[in-house]
Amino acid sequence: MSAVKQSQYPVDGLPEIALAGRSNVGKSSLTNALLNRRNFARTSSTPGKTRTINFYLINKEFFFVDLPGYGYAKVAKSEKDKWGEIMERYLSDRDELCAIFLLVDIRHEPTNDDKMMYDWIKHFGYDCVVIATKADKISRGQYQKHMSIIRKKLQMEKDEKIIPVSSSKKTGIEELWNTIVEQYQKYGYEITVD
Repeated sequence: MSAVKQSQYPVDGLPEIALAGRSNVGKSSLTNALLNRRNFARTSSTPGKTRTINFYLINKEFFFVDLPGYGYAKVAKSEKDKWGEIMERYLSDRDELCAIFLLVDIRHEPTNDDKMMYDWIKHFGYDCVVIATKADKISRGQYQKHMSIIRKKLQMEKDEKIIPVSSSKKTGIEELWNTIVEQYQKYGYEITVD
């Protein structure tokens, strides 16, 4: 289901993990890779198109929540302001939200928008796991160098995770599932992953 205001959020009381990131960073592709489904979450060829919060119910146990992509230059300031309000409302008082995964492109230094999103996540008191997408675009030997750049730019704490992931090659998907289960367990939820 899609929502732009609180009255449209699910009321099942099921736990949620949100995916945040720039437009075209690969949130929908990652959701599809995690679920081993090609078109579960719709991917868009138009950056900045997703302007709603999309809730995906998984196994009737929990939700993945796809937050609107940010940082697309062609979006008008009024749209950006609206995006900020939608995001802040969701992040500030959603009891079911357990963690937020911030997606960044492993090939590039995080942008100022990524840094602002990271700071926002921390401000609201959530654990922030960083998912470095498009890992198949660089060699494994380059992972540490690029992850170090990401960690430095975001000013991440030492114990915070960065997981390199490739949706197309399924790299890092198992580690990511383990992290998802850990996050839910931290909040007292038990979920099953087949």
